[in-house]
Amino acid sequence: MTTTVSTLANGLRIVTHAMPGVETSSLGVWIGVGARQETEQQQGLSHLLEHMAFKGTKNRTAMQIAEEIEQVGGEINAATSLETTAYYARTLKGDEGLALEILADILQNSTFDRAELEREREVILQEIAATQDSPDEIAYDLIQEAAFPGQAVGRPILGTPESVTAATPDDLHRFLAAHYRPHQMVVSAAGAVEHSAIERHVSALFGGLSAAASAGAGLGEEPARYVGGARSSKKAFEQSHVLMGFEGPSYRAPDAFTAQVFSGLFGGGMSSRLFQEVREKRGLCYSIYAAAWGLSDSGMFQIHAATGHPMVGELIDVIGTELADVADVGPTPREVARAKAQLKAGLLMSLESSGARAEQMARHLLVHGHLIAPDELVARVDAVTVEGVRAFAQRLAASTVSVAVVGSGKKSEAHAKRAQKVLTARGGDVEETGIGRAKVTKVN
Repeated sequence: MTTTVSTLANGLRIVTHAMPGVETSSLGVWIGVGARQETEQQQGLSHLLEHMAFKGTKNRTAMQIAEEIEQVGGEINAATSLETTAYYARTLKGDEGLALEILADILQNSTFDRAELEREREVILQEIAATQDSPDEIAYDLIQEAAFPGQAVGRPILGTPESVTAATPDDLHRFLAAHYRPHQMVVSAAGAVEHSAIERHVSALFGGLSAAASAGAGLGEEPARYVGGARSSKKAFEQSHVLMGFEGPSYRAPDAFTAQVFSGLFGGGMSSRLFQEVREKRGLCYSIYAAAWGLSDSGMFQIHAATGHPMVGELIDVIGTELADVADVGPTPREVARAKAQLKAGLLMSLESSGARAEQMARHLLVHGHLIAPDELVARVDAVTVEGVRAFAQRLAASTVSVAVVGSGKKSEAHAKRAQKVLTARGGDVEETGIGRAKVTKVN
């Protein structure tokens, strides 16, 4: 397997990973811009732009975009996150040039037709409405708001009905011109690809992009400031969803892999502490899991479970007890070894997918400025120690908690306050807010 990186004169980076024996290619354009770069008035603009890119260009109608890629058996899609937006495709071997040509067209020649915008606006408003029927979506949005209140990283990626309704074609053109610059872009491809061919296509298609930032570039971004607090929704569902979180390391922090190992042993699989204690021994829920995720300058460690309304109190107590036990006593060497093995297996197995490999390479270049070899990733996991995991748990147990409870109706607020009290180990004022109508954050 061969991995190659090159850079165009305007700063756009190209990375490829050839996988012998594979008959398909995964490729795309990753941009280091997302919801975090939006001002409060621009909420949801990154996501709206991602949708509108497929609604017609100077050269193609929306139907032609879909027909051309599917005519050769390919597929094309996009996704928006807090810090990145990705436009990607998968094709049969030999059709990479067509996929890149379509991606270049939608990123440089989209018209953002007003009639198309009105139709797509309604689609996104329905997408926002759909999240209100999903208790876990509501809970994730609420905890994000509690953790980072009044900040771009705490606002919904989809935006609000008001912000989406207010967006205009000119807003989309200005945002694209200000933020979609070549130094913020990576073209990544993996599978049945040759670097020279990809580089030739990209140079012809994207080489003319100006490296100069236009007016307004960089506006809207601010450092993440973790606060914490409690949020709840009065909506009633069949189960109560309890989501608890603590400030975690950024993906650039030295202990980022320690956080991943701890999340694995604490709530990452069937052998994890929470699964065994909460589900297997007590039968309090069907599934419970923990996860650590990072931003460029902050992050969160989260625990999520759904249970019957009468069992919420016991569920909260068990989670608090288990966290305190890891902090006070520490994990066993066997637990840490098992979590490290799971993490390494997940990292390496994902690289067998051309799509996952293309995405990983793009993110490494955007985040770190260079690729991190699989051997180095494994070495970083192996370097995590029992003492390091215990110290991480101690830091969580002593930090300010963020809590979101959804599904218990009017009792959700009381449950959220109780969880906050159980998991708050230090004094100080805490923010408690019951919210009748939840906001949304996550996106496909």
